[in-house]
Amino acid sequence: MHAPAQTESPAIAPLASEARRGAGVGLLSWSHFLNDGAANYLPGILPAVLVSLAIPLRYAGALVAILVVGQALQVLAGALADRFGGRAFLVLGLLGSSLGAACVGWTRGPVGLLAALVLIGIANSAFHPPAMSGARRAGSGTGERAMAVFSTAGEIGRGVWPLLASLVVTAWGLGSLWVLTLAAFVTLPLLWKKTRDAPAHRTQVRAWQGVKDAGRPLQALVAYSSMRSVVITGVSTFVPLWWEAHGGNLETGAALITVMLLVGVVGNLGAGFLAARIGRRGLVIGGTALGCALLIAMLKSQGIWIWVSIAGLGIALFATLPITVVMGQDLLPRHPSLGSGLALGFSNALGALGVGALGLLAARWGAAGVLWGIEACGLVAIALAALLPAAT
Repeated sequence: MHAPAQTESPAIAPLASEARRGAGVGLLSWSHFLNDGAANYLPGILPAVLVSLAIPLRYAGALVAILVVGQALQVLAGALADRFGGRAFLVLGLLGSSLGAACVGWTRGPVGLLAALVLIGIANSAFHPPAMSGARRAGSGTGERAMAVFSTAGEIGRGVWPLLASLVVTAWGLGSLWVLTLAAFVTLPLLWKKTRDAPAHRTQVRAWQGVKDAGRPLQALVAYSSMRSVVITGVSTFVPLWWEAHGGNLETGAALITVMLLVGVVGNLGAGFLAARIGRRGLVIGGTALGCALLIAMLKSQGIWIWVSIAGLGIALFATLPITVVMGQDLLPRHPSLGSGLALGFSNALGALGVGALGLLAARWGAAGVLWGIEACGLVAIALAALLPAAT
Protein backbone atom coordinates (compact mmCIF):
# COMPACT_ATOMS: atom_id res chain seq x y z
CA MET A 1 0.00 0.00 0.00
CA HIS A 2 2.84 2.35 0.69
CA ALA A 3 4.98 1.65 -2.36
CA PRO A 4 6.80 4.80 -3.53
CA ALA A 5 4.46 6.98 -5.53
CA GLN A 6 7.08 7.81 -8.14
CA THR A 7 7.10 4.25 -9.45
CA GLU A 8 3.51 4.52 -10.68
CA SER A 9 2.13 6.00 -13.91
CA PRO A 10 0.46 9.40 -13.47
CA ALA A 11 -2.75 10.39 -15.21
CA ILE A 12 -0.89 13.28 -16.84
CA ALA A 13 2.72 12.49 -17.65
CA PRO A 14 5.41 14.62 -15.97
CA LEU A 15 7.63 16.85 -18.10
CA ALA A 16 11.34 16.22 -18.40
CA SER A 17 13.22 19.41 -17.56
CA GLU A 18 12.75 21.71 -14.58
CA ALA A 19 11.63 24.53 -16.90
CA ARG A 20 9.09 22.32 -18.62
CA ARG A 21 7.93 20.92 -15.29
CA GLY A 22 7.41 24.46 -13.99
CA ALA A 23 5.49 25.33 -17.14
CA GLY A 24 3.37 22.23 -16.63
CA VAL A 25 2.45 23.26 -13.09
CA GLY A 26 1.75 26.78 -14.37
CA LEU A 27 -0.59 25.64 -17.16
CA LEU A 28 -2.47 23.26 -14.92
CA SER A 29 -2.75 25.95 -12.24
CA TRP A 30 -4.05 28.51 -14.74
CA SER A 31 -6.60 25.99 -15.99
CA HIS A 32 -7.56 25.32 -12.36
CA PHE A 33 -8.07 29.06 -11.85
CA LEU A 34 -10.45 29.20 -14.83
CA ASN A 35 -12.28 25.98 -14.02
CA ASP A 36 -12.90 26.75 -10.36
CA GLY A 37 -13.92 30.30 -11.15
CA ALA A 38 -16.55 29.13 -13.63
CA ALA A 39 -17.73 26.36 -11.31
CA ASN A 40 -18.03 28.39 -8.11
CA TYR A 41 -19.33 31.89 -8.82
CA LEU A 42 -22.99 31.05 -8.07
CA PRO A 43 -22.94 32.22 -4.40
CA GLY A 44 -21.95 35.73 -5.51
CA ILE A 45 -25.09 36.11 -7.62
CA LEU A 46 -27.39 33.77 -5.69
CA PRO A 47 -29.67 36.54 -4.37
CA ALA A 48 -30.19 37.79 -7.95
CA VAL A 49 -30.84 34.26 -9.26
CA LEU A 50 -33.40 33.56 -6.53
CA VAL A 51 -35.26 36.77 -7.34
CA SER A 52 -35.05 36.34 -11.13
CA LEU A 53 -36.44 32.80 -11.11
CA ALA A 54 -38.78 33.29 -8.10
CA ILE A 55 -37.05 30.52 -6.11
CA PRO A 56 -37.72 30.54 -2.32
CA LEU A 57 -34.83 31.13 0.08
CA ARG A 58 -35.15 27.64 1.55
CA TYR A 59 -33.86 26.19 -1.73
CA ALA A 60 -30.67 28.25 -1.78
CA GLY A 61 -28.64 25.52 -0.12
CA ALA A 62 -30.14 22.88 -2.41
CA LEU A 63 -29.04 24.81 -5.51
CA VAL A 64 -25.46 24.95 -4.32
CA ALA A 65 -25.68 21.30 -3.26
CA ILE A 66 -26.72 20.34 -6.80
CA LEU A 67 -23.76 22.30 -8.13
CA VAL A 68 -21.28 20.54 -5.85
CA VAL A 69 -22.74 17.06 -5.40
CA GLY A 70 -21.66 16.04 -8.89
CA GLN A 71 -18.11 16.13 -7.57
CA ALA A 72 -18.76 12.66 -6.20
CA LEU A 73 -17.99 11.52 -9.74
CA GLN A 74 -14.37 12.49 -9.12
CA VAL A 75 -13.94 8.99 -7.72
CA LEU A 76 -14.91 7.42 -11.05
CA ALA A 77 -13.05 10.04 -13.09
CA GLY A 78 -9.92 9.53 -10.98
CA ALA A 79 -9.98 5.74 -11.39
CA LEU A 80 -10.43 6.03 -15.16
CA ALA A 81 -7.76 8.73 -15.50
CA ASP A 82 -5.25 6.62 -13.55
CA ARG A 83 -5.87 3.71 -15.91
CA PHE A 84 -6.22 5.36 -19.32
CA GLY A 85 -4.72 8.85 -19.01
CA GLY A 86 -6.30 12.18 -18.18
CA ARG A 87 -5.82 14.67 -21.03
CA ALA A 88 -9.35 14.25 -22.38
CA PHE A 89 -10.75 14.57 -18.85
CA LEU A 90 -8.85 17.84 -18.38
CA VAL A 91 -10.00 19.46 -21.62
CA LEU A 92 -13.60 18.26 -21.55
CA GLY A 93 -13.84 19.20 -17.88
CA LEU A 94 -12.78 22.80 -18.44
CA LEU A 95 -15.00 23.02 -21.53
CA GLY A 96 -18.06 21.71 -19.69
CA SER A 97 -17.57 23.95 -16.65
CA SER A 98 -17.30 27.01 -18.89
CA LEU A 99 -20.35 26.13 -20.98
CA GLY A 100 -22.42 25.43 -17.86
CA ALA A 101 -21.33 28.72 -16.29
CA ALA A 102 -22.48 30.63 -19.37
CA CYS A 103 -25.81 28.77 -19.42
CA VAL A 104 -26.62 29.86 -15.86
CA GLY A 105 -27.09 33.37 -17.22
CA TRP A 106 -29.29 32.27 -20.10
CA THR A 107 -31.68 30.02 -18.22
CA ARG A 108 -35.29 31.12 -17.93
CA GLY A 109 -36.56 28.69 -15.34
CA PRO A 110 -35.59 26.29 -12.55
CA VAL A 111 -35.30 23.29 -14.92
CA GLY A 112 -32.78 25.07 -17.14
CA LEU A 113 -30.83 26.22 -14.09
CA LEU A 114 -30.79 22.66 -12.76
CA ALA A 115 -29.41 21.36 -16.07
CA ALA A 116 -26.65 23.98 -16.11
CA LEU A 117 -25.63 23.18 -12.53
CA VAL A 118 -25.54 19.44 -13.24
CA LEU A 119 -23.32 20.03 -16.29
CA ILE A 120 -20.93 22.13 -14.19
CA GLY A 121 -20.78 19.47 -11.48
CA ILE A 122 -20.00 16.63 -13.90
CA ALA A 123 -17.40 18.64 -15.81
CA ASN A 124 -15.76 19.81 -12.59
CA SER A 125 -15.44 16.17 -11.55
CA ALA A 126 -13.77 15.23 -14.82
CA PHE A 127 -11.20 18.04 -14.51
CA HIS A 128 -9.93 17.76 -10.96
CA PRO A 129 -8.47 14.26 -10.40
CA PRO A 130 -6.05 14.21 -13.36
CA ALA A 131 -5.22 17.87 -12.85
CA MET A 132 -4.28 17.34 -9.19
CA SER A 133 -2.27 14.22 -9.94
CA GLY A 134 -0.53 15.92 -12.86
CA ALA A 135 0.32 19.02 -10.84
CA ARG A 136 1.93 16.98 -8.10
CA ARG A 137 3.89 14.85 -10.56
CA ALA A 138 5.10 17.95 -12.39
CA GLY A 139 6.39 19.32 -9.09
CA SER A 140 9.20 17.92 -7.03
CA GLY A 141 9.87 16.47 -3.58
CA THR A 142 6.84 15.36 -1.60
CA GLY A 143 4.48 17.44 -3.72
CA GLU A 144 3.18 19.91 -1.12
CA ARG A 145 4.75 22.87 -2.95
CA ALA A 146 3.26 22.03 -6.36
CA MET A 147 -0.09 21.21 -4.76
CA ALA A 148 -0.01 24.51 -2.86
CA VAL A 149 0.52 26.48 -6.09
CA PHE A 150 -2.18 24.48 -7.87
CA SER A 151 -4.64 24.84 -4.98
CA THR A 152 -3.90 28.56 -4.67
CA ALA A 153 -4.79 29.14 -8.31
CA GLY A 154 -8.13 27.42 -7.82
CA GLU A 155 -8.91 29.39 -4.68
CA ILE A 156 -8.11 32.66 -6.43
CA GLY A 157 -10.52 31.67 -9.19
CA ARG A 158 -13.18 30.81 -6.62
CA GLY A 159 -12.53 34.13 -4.91
CA VAL A 160 -12.48 36.41 -7.95
CA TRP A 161 -15.43 34.99 -9.86
CA PRO A 162 -18.24 35.67 -7.33
CA LEU A 163 -17.32 39.35 -7.20
CA LEU A 164 -16.79 39.62 -10.97
CA ALA A 165 -20.08 37.83 -11.58
CA SER A 166 -21.93 40.19 -9.24
CA LEU A 167 -20.44 43.20 -11.03
CA VAL A 168 -21.36 41.80 -14.45
CA VAL A 169 -24.92 41.02 -13.32
CA THR A 170 -25.35 44.46 -11.75
CA ALA A 171 -24.06 46.22 -14.87
CA TRP A 172 -25.48 44.10 -17.71
CA GLY A 173 -27.79 41.47 -16.26
CA LEU A 174 -27.63 37.69 -15.84
CA GLY A 175 -27.51 37.11 -19.57
CA SER A 176 -24.02 38.61 -19.78
CA LEU A 177 -22.29 36.04 -17.56
CA TRP A 178 -20.83 34.37 -20.66
CA VAL A 179 -18.13 37.05 -20.87
CA LEU A 180 -16.43 35.48 -17.83
CA THR A 181 -15.78 32.26 -19.75
CA LEU A 182 -13.89 33.73 -22.74
CA ALA A 183 -10.44 33.12 -21.24
CA ALA A 184 -11.22 29.42 -20.82
CA PHE A 185 -12.10 28.98 -24.48
CA VAL A 186 -8.80 30.61 -25.45
CA THR A 187 -6.93 28.26 -23.08
CA LEU A 188 -8.52 24.99 -24.23
CA PRO A 189 -6.40 24.46 -27.40
CA LEU A 190 -3.20 25.15 -25.44
CA LEU A 191 -4.21 22.72 -22.71
CA TRP A 192 -4.79 20.00 -25.30
CA LYS A 193 -1.50 20.71 -27.06
CA LYS A 194 0.76 20.99 -24.02
CA THR A 195 -0.50 18.08 -21.94
CA ARG A 196 -0.15 14.44 -22.83
CA ASP A 197 -1.36 11.17 -21.43
CA ALA A 198 0.92 8.87 -19.54
CA PRO A 199 1.20 5.29 -20.77
CA ALA A 200 -1.84 3.22 -19.89
CA HIS A 201 -1.72 2.37 -16.19
CA ARG A 202 -1.50 -1.30 -15.24
CA THR A 203 -1.26 -2.52 -11.68
CA GLN A 204 -1.84 -5.77 -9.89
CA VAL A 205 -3.76 -3.87 -7.21
CA ARG A 206 -7.22 -2.83 -8.38
CA ALA A 207 -8.47 0.61 -7.42
CA TRP A 208 -11.21 -0.57 -5.09
CA GLN A 209 -8.89 -3.06 -3.44
CA GLY A 210 -6.52 -0.17 -2.79
CA VAL A 211 -9.34 1.76 -1.14
CA LYS A 212 -10.15 -1.26 1.03
CA ASP A 213 -6.50 -1.69 2.01
CA ALA A 214 -6.21 1.98 3.00
CA GLY A 215 -8.84 1.27 5.66
CA ARG A 216 -9.68 3.57 8.54
CA PRO A 217 -7.14 6.32 7.76
CA LEU A 218 -8.83 6.91 4.41
CA GLN A 219 -12.28 6.74 6.01
CA ALA A 220 -11.22 9.35 8.57
CA LEU A 221 -9.84 11.57 5.79
CA VAL A 222 -13.09 11.44 3.79
CA ALA A 223 -15.20 12.08 6.90
CA TYR A 224 -13.06 15.05 7.94
CA SER A 225 -12.97 16.54 4.44
CA SER A 226 -16.75 16.22 4.18
CA MET A 227 -17.33 18.21 7.38
CA ARG A 228 -14.81 20.83 6.28
CA SER A 229 -16.68 21.08 2.99
CA VAL A 230 -19.90 21.82 4.88
CA VAL A 231 -18.15 24.77 6.50
CA ILE A 232 -16.50 26.18 3.36
CA THR A 233 -19.47 25.64 1.04
CA GLY A 234 -21.97 26.70 3.67
CA VAL A 235 -20.18 29.94 4.48
CA SER A 236 -19.80 30.73 0.76
CA THR A 237 -23.51 30.11 0.21
CA PHE A 238 -25.12 31.76 3.22
CA VAL A 239 -22.88 34.72 4.08
CA PRO A 240 -24.18 36.77 1.08
CA LEU A 241 -27.75 35.91 2.12
CA TRP A 242 -26.92 36.74 5.76
CA TRP A 243 -25.46 40.05 4.62
CA GLU A 244 -28.52 40.87 2.49
CA ALA A 245 -30.83 40.03 5.39
CA HIS A 246 -29.01 42.73 7.38
CA GLY A 247 -29.63 45.34 4.66
CA GLY A 248 -26.44 44.87 2.64
CA ASN A 249 -26.23 44.94 -1.16
CA LEU A 250 -25.35 42.20 -3.66
CA GLU A 251 -21.84 43.41 -4.48
CA THR A 252 -20.74 43.71 -0.85
CA GLY A 253 -22.11 40.29 0.05
CA ALA A 254 -20.16 38.79 -2.83
CA ALA A 255 -17.10 40.78 -1.78
CA LEU A 256 -17.13 39.07 1.63
CA ILE A 257 -16.78 35.69 -0.09
CA THR A 258 -14.09 37.08 -2.37
CA VAL A 259 -12.11 38.26 0.65
CA MET A 260 -12.40 34.86 2.32
CA LEU A 261 -11.25 33.01 -0.79
CA LEU A 262 -8.55 35.41 -1.97
CA VAL A 263 -6.96 36.07 1.41
CA GLY A 264 -7.33 32.35 2.05
CA VAL A 265 -4.64 31.65 -0.55
CA VAL A 266 -2.14 32.69 2.11
CA GLY A 267 -3.12 29.48 3.85
CA ASN A 268 -2.69 27.47 0.64
CA LEU A 269 0.78 28.88 0.03
CA GLY A 270 1.92 28.40 3.60
CA ALA A 271 0.57 24.88 3.96
CA GLY A 272 3.72 23.04 2.92
CA PHE A 273 5.96 25.21 5.09
CA LEU A 274 3.78 24.74 8.17
CA ALA A 275 3.23 21.02 7.62
CA ALA A 276 6.97 20.44 7.53
CA ARG A 277 7.28 21.99 10.99
CA ILE A 278 4.20 20.94 12.92
CA GLY A 279 3.17 17.88 10.94
CA ARG A 280 0.26 17.33 8.59
CA ARG A 281 -2.22 16.25 11.25
CA GLY A 282 -1.23 19.09 13.58
CA LEU A 283 -1.79 21.62 10.81
CA VAL A 284 -5.22 20.20 9.95
CA ILE A 285 -6.37 20.17 13.59
CA GLY A 286 -5.07 23.66 14.30
CA GLY A 287 -6.39 25.18 11.08
CA THR A 288 -9.85 23.72 11.57
CA ALA A 289 -10.07 24.85 15.20
CA LEU A 290 -8.96 28.37 14.29
CA GLY A 291 -11.48 28.49 11.45
CA CYS A 292 -14.33 27.55 13.81
CA ALA A 293 -13.31 30.26 16.27
CA LEU A 294 -13.20 32.88 13.52
CA LEU A 295 -16.64 31.90 12.20
CA ILE A 296 -18.06 32.63 15.66
CA ALA A 297 -16.15 35.92 15.69
CA MET A 298 -17.64 36.90 12.32
CA LEU A 299 -21.20 36.21 13.45
CA LYS A 300 -20.66 38.26 16.62
CA SER A 301 -18.74 41.13 15.01
CA GLN A 302 -19.62 44.39 13.33
CA GLY A 303 -17.92 46.67 10.85
CA ILE A 304 -14.33 45.98 9.85
CA TRP A 305 -14.07 42.99 12.19
CA ILE A 306 -16.49 41.02 10.02
CA TRP A 307 -14.01 41.37 7.16
CA VAL A 308 -11.04 40.51 9.35
CA SER A 309 -12.77 37.42 10.74
CA ILE A 310 -13.84 36.02 7.38
CA ALA A 311 -10.38 36.63 5.92
CA GLY A 312 -8.78 34.73 8.81
CA LEU A 313 -11.31 31.93 8.42
CA GLY A 314 -10.24 31.54 4.79
CA ILE A 315 -6.55 31.37 5.71
CA ALA A 316 -7.16 28.79 8.44
CA LEU A 317 -9.34 26.41 6.45
CA PHE A 318 -7.57 26.66 3.11
CA ALA A 319 -4.25 25.77 4.71
CA THR A 320 -5.72 22.31 5.23
CA LEU A 321 -6.80 21.74 1.61
CA PRO A 322 -3.53 20.83 -0.15
CA ILE A 323 -2.43 18.77 2.85
CA THR A 324 -5.51 16.54 2.77
CA VAL A 325 -5.21 16.07 -1.02
CA VAL A 326 -1.61 14.93 -0.59
CA MET A 327 -2.75 12.63 2.23
CA GLY A 328 -5.28 11.05 -0.12
CA GLN A 329 -2.66 10.55 -2.82
CA ASP A 330 -0.22 8.98 -0.36
CA LEU A 331 -2.85 6.65 1.07
CA LEU A 332 -3.47 5.38 -2.49
CA PRO A 333 0.00 5.65 -4.08
CA ARG A 334 -0.92 3.35 -6.98
CA HIS A 335 -4.04 5.39 -7.74
CA PRO A 336 -3.17 9.06 -7.05
CA SER A 337 -6.04 10.54 -9.09
CA LEU A 338 -8.52 8.34 -7.22
CA GLY A 339 -6.95 9.42 -3.93
CA SER A 340 -7.34 13.05 -4.97
CA GLY A 341 -10.95 12.47 -5.96
CA LEU A 342 -11.83 10.89 -2.64
CA ALA A 343 -10.05 13.54 -0.56
CA LEU A 344 -11.58 16.45 -2.45
CA GLY A 345 -14.42 15.79 -4.88
CA PHE A 346 -16.24 12.95 -3.17
CA SER A 347 -15.89 14.70 0.18
CA ASN A 348 -17.12 17.97 -1.30
CA ALA A 349 -20.18 16.16 -2.63
CA LEU A 350 -20.98 14.74 0.80
CA GLY A 351 -20.48 18.18 2.30
CA ALA A 352 -22.81 19.71 -0.28
CA LEU A 353 -25.56 17.33 0.77
CA GLY A 354 -25.09 18.59 4.32
CA VAL A 355 -25.35 22.19 3.15
CA GLY A 356 -28.51 21.36 1.21
CA ALA A 357 -30.06 19.78 4.29
CA LEU A 358 -29.18 22.78 6.47
CA GLY A 359 -30.49 25.12 3.79
CA LEU A 360 -33.96 23.60 4.06
CA LEU A 361 -34.07 25.08 7.57
CA ALA A 362 -33.31 28.60 6.34
CA ALA A 363 -36.97 29.60 6.21
CA ARG A 364 -37.28 28.88 9.94
CA TRP A 365 -33.78 29.73 11.16
CA GLY A 366 -32.78 32.43 8.69
CA ALA A 367 -29.32 32.62 7.15
CA ALA A 368 -27.76 33.40 10.54
CA GLY A 369 -29.24 30.28 12.11
CA VAL A 370 -27.92 28.14 9.27
CA LEU A 371 -24.44 29.57 9.80
CA TRP A 372 -24.60 28.51 13.46
CA GLY A 373 -25.50 25.02 12.28
CA ILE A 374 -22.45 25.12 10.02
CA GLU A 375 -20.35 26.06 13.04
CA ALA A 376 -21.51 22.85 14.74
CA CYS A 377 -20.31 20.88 11.73
CA GLY A 378 -16.93 22.57 12.08
CA LEU A 379 -16.65 21.35 15.65
CA VAL A 380 -17.30 17.81 14.43
CA ALA A 381 -14.53 18.30 11.87
CA ILE A 382 -12.05 19.10 14.64
CA ALA A 383 -12.77 15.77 16.32
CA LEU A 384 -12.42 13.92 13.01
CA ALA A 385 -9.10 15.64 12.28
CA ALA A 386 -7.65 14.06 15.40
CA LEU A 387 -8.24 10.65 13.78
CA LEU A 388 -6.12 11.40 10.71
CA PRO A 389 -2.81 9.59 10.28
CA ALA A 390 0.19 11.46 11.62
CA ALA A 391 2.07 10.42 8.48
CA THR A 392 1.13 8.49 5.35
